[in-house]
Amino acid sequence: MGKPMPMRTLHSVRSDVGLKRTHNEDRFLADPAIGVYAVCDGMGGGNAGEVASALAVETIHAHLRTGRQDDRVSMGSDANLSPNTHRLAGAIRAANESIHEASWTNPSYAGMGTTIVAVHLSNDLLSIAHVGDSRLYLIRNGKIDALTADHSWVAEQVRRGLMTEGEAERSSKRNIVTRALGVERVVDVELGEIPVRHGDRFLLCSDGLTRGVRTPDILRAVEAASDVEDSADRLLAMANDAGGDDNTTVLLLSLFDEASSPFWRRLTQRWFPMAS
Repeated sequence: MGKPMPMRTLHSVRSDVGLKRTHNEDRFLADPAIGVYAVCDGMGGGNAGEVASALAVETIHAHLRTGRQDDRVSMGSDANLSPNTHRLAGAIRAANESIHEASWTNPSYAGMGTTIVAVHLSNDLLSIAHVGDSRLYLIRNGKIDALTADHSWVAEQVRRGLMTEGEAERSSKRNIVTRALGVERVVDVELGEIPVRHGDRFLLCSDGLTRGVRTPDILRAVEAASDVEDSADRLLAMANDAGGDDNTTVLLLSLFDEASSPFWRRLTQRWFPMAS
């Protein structure tokens, strides 16, 4: 078998405070050079939520940029997952420790935390990690599939058959997460990985989007868009048109391989000269 074909990427990200909040507690990470992308949605009193999400992004980025490994990589290791996925998990566990320590050493940060959804691209394999209710979607061949399942109270009720999807959407408890970075000393990071293909698009988003915009509408908006920049703009506008009750962050990642046509390469170089 030949070597895996390296994937090239285009990405676009938008983050907005929304129409009801006074400050944005979402943070994101996009570093094509090392193939890591993440969205965090902070929570906590005062400005603690944005502190937690910023600390998560900074710690994960530093951890993966250095390429170092430590004991966190082996915690809960699954032999079926790649070393790259375990490195991503180790970076997220390091972020959990940093946030938890900060919340204990600074009284104004007590109880702060953040959700996270993160991916790490290596050749033709995408590593996936998430904690909380920020989501990852795959858009492929005209279909959209959720690659994460929310760690939230209403999602658990739906999985147990105690609540319908419609009831979950209307529930006053829909914003209660059952898992977040920084809340406990140790966090359970949900992991996965997926082989990627030319033309795949991935959407990482905070619940500011999914709270008011249904999945079929997300697909229609992305399919109708001219490029990833237009996709991100459309999704952000839809979140605010649906009420803008929360901060919203959307990060679109589009993949293509080195064997794609010369026309496609010329097109992306003209539209996105800074693409990885």
